[in-house]
Amino acid sequence: MERIICLLIGYACGLFQTAYIMGKIYHTDIRKQGSGNLGSTNVMRTLGKKAGALNLLCDCLKCVAAILIVRALFGDRYADILPLLSLYAAAGCILGHNFPFYLNFKGGKGIAASVGLLAAFDWRLLLICAVVFFALFFTTHYVSLCSISAYVTAFILMVVFGQRGDYHMDQSHMLELYVVMAFLTVLALFRHKKNIQRLLDGTESQIYLGKKKKNQ
Repeated sequence: MERIICLLIGYACGLFQTAYIMGKIYHTDIRKQGSGNLGSTNVMRTLGKKAGALNLLCDCLKCVAAILIVRALFGDRYADILPLLSLYAAAGCILGHNFPFYLNFKGGKGIAASVGLLAAFDWRLLLICAVVFFALFFTTHYVSLCSISAYVTAFILMVVFGQRGDYHMDQSHMLELYVVMAFLTVLALFRHKKNIQRLLDGTESQIYLGKKKKNQ
């Protein structure tokens, strides 16, 4: 039951669709612009860098908020499995962001929200994944490749840190933690399936500081 509650709390937080709201402020429907995705990259392409950065921050914070709410509610009674419950909250937030019921379940790809996951769950994951992301960005300029690589890195690191005992849970709950994170990683790959195909075809858009370029 606690897991379901955490998922629902996260889903409710994830329903705050920053890109959709920002588009309304700018009198445009982000879903009909660029890639049609309700994510930070599409906001940046459509509304500019400042709007994209603000969207990234807000999407990140809603996942942080979901985790903090769960920790406040369950921190005393379920301290022994709090990392797991926190991850369920983050998973719910990402699902709410990706599949908002009031927008016909068409949302973003969950990358910005996942940054909030890493920030609130384990700052070491955020730091290392940021290094991976920006190292790839400044050498390839493919945001999709950077995002996918960082996500896979986060999953691997979570397993490594978990097996070292850093999250202080018994093995059965650690395995459950890995399963949830594996699900989120597969979901991220699925949401980027078109990007992956364009990367393979050599037609994926590149993002540069201050401009964009397409290989077509």
